[in-house]
Amino acid sequence: MTTAQLPTFADAPLSAEAQALVTGPAEHPLHPDHTPTGQLSFGVFFQGVNSSTIWRLPESGDQVAWESFESLVRTAERGRFAAFFLGEGLRLREHRGVPFELDVAGRPDAQTLLAALAAVTDTIGLVATQNTTYNDPVDLARRFQTLDLLSGGRAGWNVVTTDNAWTGENFRRGGYLDHADRYVHAEAFVRIAQQLWRGEQIDHDGAHYSVRAQGDLPRSPQGEPVLFQAGASPAGQDFAARTADVVFSPHGTLEAAVEFRRSIVERTVAAGRDAADVKILPGAEVVLAATEKEADEKVRWVRDLQIGPEQAIALLEQYWGRDLSDFDPDGPLPDVPPEVSESGVTRGAGFQFAKAEELTRAWREEAAEKGQSILEFARGKAGSRRGTFTGSYDAVADRLVEFARLGAIDGLNITPWLIPSGLDDIVDHLIPRLQERGVYPSEYAGSTLRENLGLPPL
Repeated sequence: MTTAQLPTFADAPLSAEAQALVTGPAEHPLHPDHTPTGQLSFGVFFQGVNSSTIWRLPESGDQVAWESFESLVRTAERGRFAAFFLGEGLRLREHRGVPFELDVAGRPDAQTLLAALAAVTDTIGLVATQNTTYNDPVDLARRFQTLDLLSGGRAGWNVVTTDNAWTGENFRRGGYLDHADRYVHAEAFVRIAQQLWRGEQIDHDGAHYSVRAQGDLPRSPQGEPVLFQAGASPAGQDFAARTADVVFSPHGTLEAAVEFRRSIVERTVAAGRDAADVKILPGAEVVLAATEKEADEKVRWVRDLQIGPEQAIALLEQYWGRDLSDFDPDGPLPDVPPEVSESGVTRGAGFQFAKAEELTRAWREEAAEKGQSILEFARGKAGSRRGTFTGSYDAVADRLVEFARLGAIDGLNITPWLIPSGLDDIVDHLIPRLQERGVYPSEYAGSTLRENLGLPPL
């Protein structure tokens, strides 16, 4: 279906919430240099290590089994998803000094797995999260280029940075990178990769390594791998504006998504690029049912399975920095002060919070005001930490249409709450409604990841 054939929703009135966010002419409501496409693309994020995927149900798949990956990617391709993403973990997470065993753990090597998935798929993009701190730029770039060639132009790289010494202990260089330098280092790393992909002569002398190399492989049908980036900080947004094709964001509300879009467009234009050069795909959890009442019940059921009593206590221990096992999960939040002023990174970036005393005091007040127990509070926080689209099939479709109309996002990067069947409701019920509303493709736009994300050709 071409753009001209798509059903139109342009004449439908905006909701009061959306209208309040429009500050400019209708043709560019968010920024003078940004014209919404009104189209959405979906990616699926197979995280591997995470606390949101339910593993307690009989139908929960093995997180490291080939069948789980193959089943999920086939469903995503059936739903015309643009991309299949893999997370990365460079060290086994810990809790209070020992391996954390209360949620999903284990990630196979992304490059190996995506090369295998390329053989059982035809069009969906294959995106690996790979770290710039503990990889060699030429070696990693060549492996990405190989995947891009093998897949016919479907490779993508989710560029991430790490600077903490805890992760670095697994590598001979340790925690060598200062926090303030992580994006400077990453940008040099990416530029070296791009030079290799383009067959250029590389002559680089940097703070951490020197490179003399030249690319020796032909370019793929999409030119080179698509670059993704997930940093939401000002420095991360600047890095994305200068280098990325797609940026992830943690913004699930329309207002937050609009503000993030404005920020990215301003930074992208300031970097000398076109306003449309960077697509935005927020990370999202999607819980659907036929009716609003059924969806509300399903959300509660999902949260109950994601966060049990042990997980709730462990969550709070990350911020209190002390043993809380004597506290009743069905009782109020701990009335003791935290033992740390800044939490560690042993369970990942999402658990790093400074000013622990202020945070825990605010949490106690919030839970008391809402009349929540430890367990109820933890379940609420688990849902609020990630963008969540929940409701009936039609209600969620209508909500996403509004996001598309304003140009607040270009799609979603969906984390299924169940592997491997967590996309079934989305593919069977939500996507057909989005297609009927004219905001989601009925067929792939082309054979490459770049084409299916609506990115300009290289």
